[in-house]
Amino acid sequence: MRGTILYGARDVRFEERDDPRIINPTDAIIKMTAACVCGSDLWPYRGVQEITEPTPMGHEYCGVVEEVGDDVKSIKPGQFVIGSFFASDNTCPHCQAGYQTSCQHKEFITEAQAEFLRVPLADGTLVATPEAPSEDLIPSLLTTSDVLGTGWFAAVAADVKPGKTAVVVGDGAVGLLGVLSVKQMGAERIIAMSRHESRQKLAREFGATDIVTERGEEGVARIKDMTHGIGADAVLECVGTQESMMQAIGCTRPGGSVGYVGMPHGVELDGQALFFTHVRLHGGPAPVRNFLPKLIELVLSGKITPGKVFDLTLPLDQVAEGYRAMDERRAIKTLLRP
Repeated sequence: MRGTILYGARDVRFEERDDPRIINPTDAIIKMTAACVCGSDLWPYRGVQEITEPTPMGHEYCGVVEEVGDDVKSIKPGQFVIGSFFASDNTCPHCQAGYQTSCQHKEFITEAQAEFLRVPLADGTLVATPEAPSEDLIPSLLTTSDVLGTGWFAAVAADVKPGKTAVVVGDGAVGLLGVLSVKQMGAERIIAMSRHESRQKLAREFGATDIVTERGEEGVARIKDMTHGIGADAVLECVGTQESMMQAIGCTRPGGSVGYVGMPHGVELDGQALFFTHVRLHGGPAPVRNFLPKLIELVLSGKITPGKVFDLTLPLDQVAEGYRAMDERRAIKTLLRP
């Protein structure tokens, strides 16, 4: 088969690789229907996160099961499935508590930008749809694999409640789907922080009631002004930089919560300063598997259309252009079709 390999900063290649095969009896092999480029893929692409050898890429996926190991019971060949970017057994104490990305047997999925994919721990990782979905639903179903599940977790971690005020820091795909998630959870006022007109438009379509273009201390001051000096009840941090984290904490009222899902790079917190904010922090790699059944049902029922975050669709063999477009902010998120 062919798949995506990152050789170094801005050096993405689509080339021949060995076909995946069943290694453990709990594995499944799926034929990819769709994959995509994740915002977190841009960290190593830009050289911020160093790689030391050619590295297969991709962790968001959906497709049709080709083959399963002898111990796989609930997943069958021919089913259309979506899975989390972390494989999990879904039975260990951490999984049972709803934190499958901390599964005691977790494995990170890293080779999904390809024609076929081996998924470990298939019974615990994959969720099958009741029947093969229509073509128009594929983009939205793909988002449940990571980007929607991550935005949803940000809202859960920020303790979004009906009738409350929520702020979303970050206007990438995760932030935009954080807006959608907050809307689904009943927030009354939803403030998206964005400087890009196309992303502002989509944020409003997903439920944002207000747009704030300021950043950093100016952004915090603007949020405080809009909330009569109080701050927001819930803030979603969807970037992962020092500025975005401090902006998120600064926008939050005493007793409010920050849900942080942006992969942190260079983030350092002053413990004493944080101590006096009375702000709750919760986040980490989103336990997407916990939310997959609900999110898939929301998509299949037509209640949400998160696939609108894909504003560029390319054949998988043009994956390098997909990375460039996102790196240069010409695209919010690139959908890849084998």
